[in-house]
Amino acid sequence: MKAVAQRIGARGWILFGAMALLWGVPYLLIKQAVESFSPAAVVSGRTLLAALILLPFALRQGALRPAWGKVGWVLAFGAVEMAGPFLLLGHAEQTLPSGLTGLLVATVPLFAALIAFGGGDRSVFRPSRAIGLFVGFIGVAVIVAGPGLAVGSQGLLAVGEVLLVAVLYAVAPFIVAHKLQGVPSLGTVTIALGAVGLFYLPIALLTQHEVPTLSSTVSLVVLAVLCTAVAFIVFFALIAQVGPARAPLFTYVNPIVAILLGAAVLGEEITLGLLIGFPLVILGCWLAATGGSLRLRRPRGGMPPVAPG
Repeated sequence: MKAVAQRIGARGWILFGAMALLWGVPYLLIKQAVESFSPAAVVSGRTLLAALILLPFALRQGALRPAWGKVGWVLAFGAVEMAGPFLLLGHAEQTLPSGLTGLLVATVPLFAALIAFGGGDRSVFRPSRAIGLFVGFIGVAVIVAGPGLAVGSQGLLAVGEVLLVAVLYAVAPFIVAHKLQGVPSLGTVTIALGAVGLFYLPIALLTQHEVPTLSSTVSLVVLAVLCTAVAFIVFFALIAQVGPARAPLFTYVNPIVAILLGAAVLGEEITLGLLIGFPLVILGCWLAATGGSLRLRRPRGGMPPVAPG
């Protein structure tokens, strides 16, 4: 608890800003990568390259052996945190704007609260947190069905895919908290990334039917190096600097980064429904996750809940 009581110093704020950027940018990069890479190729390329970059760090810290001892649950974590979400995001962004995708992923705390309730946490429906759930889902409804967004049936399917990603991201920390207690996070992430990359490699080879463009290739490399490998290293440094309770606070900034980049780089429209629903989603997520407190509680036994893109 000492880390929670301390003020965030200059290094902490620099790391905080870096994480807000590193996990706010992926939605733009995924959107560009899937223009000429298949979704499976994006997943395989991203995870294999990131695993190769993280491997020396994991070996140096001796993080692989403890993670290998629970490899079954490590693979389960990889399936829920990476294999499913990364593919779904790539497929969804063939239809949806990148900014909208980033905002919908920000609903993770809403689903995490419902999962916690299913696990016996009755504090989820304290008035402030219950209001947060209601406000957050109203915000999603306004964004999807509100003025200015004409997604059609294919778009609605893509929205469903992204919300499923949010559900999976909400489930993953519970696997870490209950099944991977004491296992080094770096070892878990490195093994999971490598396994996911190898799993998707043959699918990528079968589904890649065109020569990738330079823009898509650069986006995929940046996605793997900066937004996956470097992002996890920075995230671990942030946890060490400010503690696991406050480290995930940057996730509330990610949608802003995603929306602004989508508008500035890709010319994506910022609709009236998005302008109305965006603050409702962020407010609802904050209330659902914290009950209105400025502090976050650490989930027992593992990494705090985070939703990388």
